[in-house]
Amino acid sequence: MPTVDTILNQALAGQRLQVDDIVTLFESDQIEKMGHAANQIMLRKHPEPITTFVVGRNINYTNVCDVYCRFCAFYRAPGSDEGYVLDETIYTKIQETIDVGGTEILMQGGTNPNLPFSYYTDILRGIKERFPGITMHSFSPAEIRKMQTVSDGLSLEEVIRQLHEAGLDSLPGGGAEILDDRTRRKISRLKGTWQDWIEVMTTAHRIGMNTTATMVIGFGESMEERALHLTRVRDAQDICIENGYNSTGFLAFIPWTFQPDNTNMKREKATPEEYLKTLAISRLALDNIDNFQSSWVTMGPEIGKLSLSYGCNDFGSTMIEENVVSAAGTTHKVNIELILKLIRECGKIPAQRNTRYELLKVYHESDAVARDFMMQN
Repeated sequence: MPTVDTILNQALAGQRLQVDDIVTLFESDQIEKMGHAANQIMLRKHPEPITTFVVGRNINYTNVCDVYCRFCAFYRAPGSDEGYVLDETIYTKIQETIDVGGTEILMQGGTNPNLPFSYYTDILRGIKERFPGITMHSFSPAEIRKMQTVSDGLSLEEVIRQLHEAGLDSLPGGGAEILDDRTRRKISRLKGTWQDWIEVMTTAHRIGMNTTATMVIGFGESMEERALHLTRVRDAQDICIENGYNSTGFLAFIPWTFQPDNTNMKREKATPEEYLKTLAISRLALDNIDNFQSSWVTMGPEIGKLSLSYGCNDFGSTMIEENVVSAAGTTHKVNIELILKLIRECGKIPAQRNTRYELLKVYHESDAVARDFMMQN
């Protein structure tokens, strides 16, 4: 069995980690050593001292869901008096986002069996007619699968293609949780297999759409299941690259920890150390994904700041609105000024990006000095 040092040296030498290597890292408590190696890998891909963020908003268009995930505190069953579906309100929320310089809408909801497929295509067309410049980074694979179910026999590829033509720009990686069926059956029996999640993503890549990938730890999964999750995401990215799809595939990877409060799963929260270790290992294992987002929504701003030394090059979204994680008792709200402050405290230069990780504005320190001078005078 190779040692942690051997495995880290292999990763730094450009050798791809295998499942057994990844398991060894997860079983180790040498977190700082892993973080240092992950940071070196990050700097090779992003040598400039820039940490990016996107100004975006979560819009949860419905909370009605028939998947009944044990770990979710947000959903309401079909027929519930507390269920809702948004319509014109969505446009108001998007306008508010644009008014503060936002560029990305992460629109997600439950798998609502009462919504026809036309609801999604119509709302996307309506959004793009009113706000042609906004990026719709929306709908998890589970939602896409539900759309296929209610689409009167359309194939998965045709569903995604019609959504793309209506205005869907990219897919977020929600609903991955752990990409192994033992844990998936335990926490979300009706959500589909890990292959179902992967197939949605690879189909989107094939028709030219970018996506992101996620992993949630803390469900009681084994270290091998975590390792398999990472290699399955990596394999899917290989398919995109090797086939030369007109897509970057997974633009980013975002790990975070299960938030058990107010859910039907009572477990101890994973520690900040476990999160940072997972982040570092993910950066080391996923050698074909360039961007890693900090998960300050679940971990808080201070751990988010630490994550910039454990493989992250991106601080994620300003999250003007977020309801799913906050329903589980975790509410870490961060505005743009605080994001700039936290990034600068790490010795980095903050920069606003779009969904495709193209820089829109770099906040040089001189900008802050000039602004402070103007405020004082």
